[in-house]
Amino acid sequence: MTWVAGVDGCPKGWFRASREVDSGVLRFDLIEDAKELCCFSTGEPTPAVVGIDMPIGLPAQGARACDRAARERLGARRSSVFPAPIRAALRATSHEEASRITEAVDGRRVSVQAWNLFARIRELDILLAPAAGARAPLREVHPEVSFCAWNGGQPMAAAKRSPDGRRERLALVEAWLGEGVLERARGPHPKKHLADDDILDSIAVLWTAQRIAEGRAQTLPGSPPRDEIGLPMEIVF
Repeated sequence: MTWVAGVDGCPKGWFRASREVDSGVLRFDLIEDAKELCCFSTGEPTPAVVGIDMPIGLPAQGARACDRAARERLGARRSSVFPAPIRAALRATSHEEASRITEAVDGRRVSVQAWNLFARIRELDILLAPAAGARAPLREVHPEVSFCAWNGGQPMAAAKRSPDGRRERLALVEAWLGEGVLERARGPHPKKHLADDDILDSIAVLWTAQRIAEGRAQTLPGSPPRDEIGLPMEIVF
């Protein structure tokens, strides 16, 4: 049995959508600790691929080529791609400190939206930095790039939190996994802990994870560079 998974951050932690490739069996988990992202319960198989909507490889300075390429590809949805933090700024304990570190290196400050991701990026980086084994199944995926590829190469027409945006993304998801999958994925979790767009994003990442497992995925850029600790600076779709 080959399992693949797609992960997106949510207010309560991390939401993981998983699928067994041959049978199509689905499972959904809300996880509080990043250490649990690449494993199921004791005695169950480990996912062969875990796509995650979070920067993995971090630049020492400047913008990543994968982020520039993703913004170019997404057109009107380009604002959904936040610049990855430079690695030195990841140690910051406040927005102001992160901005000072980044400005000294790059001449730019860190947006509030980008700063709000720092804790999750740091949590993932702590998991990956010392452990080559933990790196193997994890690949960076951006949901909007995945939805664009899924939609025949056309970016989504509306923002994901708008009613029209929700409908067009849900149409792709239900065409693949069946009607009612959003409700099944939510389970008992209230929207304050797990928003609809978190679920839909995780399934878009899952769609790409299956493409990776099947050898059909592509990367931005085509030959991704690695950061100073050997992590790939890529977005897979």
